[in-house]
Amino acid sequence: MRQIAGVLALTVLLVTSGCSGDDEPAPVISTAATVAASSAAAEIVDDPPGTLTCTALAAAVADASLMQDGVVDGIVGASSTADAPVADAAQALAVAYTQASASKGTESEPDAVAAVSAAAADMVQVCADSGLQTVG
Repeated sequence: MRQIAGVLALTVLLVTSGCSGDDEPAPVISTAATVAASSAAAEIVDDPPGTLTCTALAAAVADASLMQDGVVDGIVGASSTADAPVADAAQALAVAYTQASASKGTESEPDAVAAVSAAAADMVQVCADSGLQTVG
């Protein structure tokens, strides 16, 4: 009888411990998903440094999309792993783009947009000088 009472008490304890006021189940952390995510991130390597930046620039130049929202930000973001000349050229492009965006609708807008094109052309040359020519 003692054993039955002990088993019954243990069963009640186990059943009620799984019952809480929460309707949502506890999150399950999958190590397989974590490993897959870190493997995917590891596949994107900027080797040699600046390749990702110059590739992004080449795509923007080919698509004539430098003045579209987010394009220059993407190039600048990719430059975080680039060597100094490429990263510096990306920063110069960002400055020109910021000034062009601020000049929208003003008399200086055409010149500011031309400055973005000039900064992009300079950056294409920096990529070529760095051995990362991905345009033309």
